[in-house]
Amino acid sequence: MAPASFRPSRHSSRPVRVSFEFFPPKTPAMEETLWASIERLAPLKPNFVSVTYGAGGSTRERTHATVKRIVDETALRPAAHLTCVSATRAEVDEVARGYWDAGIRHIVALRGDPVAGIGTAYEAHPGGYASSYDLVAGLKRIGDFEVTVSAYPEKHPESPSIDADIDILKRKVDAGADRAVTQFFFDNDLYLRYIDKVRAAGIDIPIVPGILPVQNFKQAANFAERAGASMPSWLAARFDGLDEDVETRRLIAAAVAAEQVIDLVDRGVTDLHFYTMNRADLVYAVCHLLGLRADTVAPAKAVAAA
Repeated sequence: MAPASFRPSRHSSRPVRVSFEFFPPKTPAMEETLWASIERLAPLKPNFVSVTYGAGGSTRERTHATVKRIVDETALRPAAHLTCVSATRAEVDEVARGYWDAGIRHIVALRGDPVAGIGTAYEAHPGGYASSYDLVAGLKRIGDFEVTVSAYPEKHPESPSIDADIDILKRKVDAGADRAVTQFFFDNDLYLRYIDKVRAAGIDIPIVPGILPVQNFKQAANFAERAGASMPSWLAARFDGLDEDVETRRLIAAAVAAEQVIDLVDRGVTDLHFYTMNRADLVYAVCHLLGLRADTVAPAKAVAAA
């Protein structure tokens, strides 16, 4: 079902909390883009910001450096992603303790994608954490981390059914998970039906909807195919014929994202997690439509001059 036509939210006075996901930069230019986006979005005072993580050290050092800089130079609350892939328990625990020692108290605990790529069979590392719920339990043994986990309104691609997938979510909650953030979706009814099933299963932690503003339709469609998320026909129709029309595509992207989040807020959702793709303008605009306003004083901590 397509979102309702654009309109101001009926619940604009209801407090809405947002969080943002970033990925660690690979080049100096990407780092400049990332920090410009962080500086743009920080005054909105997000509940937290998360930084993604690659297996086997592929982004581990960059993730740690990015999270550490957020701690040192801003007033934001960072959450570091951590996975089970290509590492022993001791290696994962060492990373977690390093985050604790650096003052990071929030971890996004994920199993991670198979080493051979999405679509291949997942194999746990010998001596490593076998699953995300094992990782959650391990983190709670190390320290009183706030732990966020993943949830899948259309089920994880490897799960045989939505019920089996919800059973895995319950195991993560039983292990100590404090919150779940969902895979992105574009049909709000899918999310709300999922919430009904999750609550019926006795799971009461917050299940925050993950929102992917469509910066590039072909890229988003590729993400969706890999993640097992559906792309509604109405969404494809919105972007039809705009492959070479960047400016119009941006306007349509803003309208689509605004429709989705305003509809969610109208239906009682108060927390939203944005997959920013390290780009701020579209996310900032949508947050503005939700009634969020930047502080007049930037939240960055004073940094001593070199």
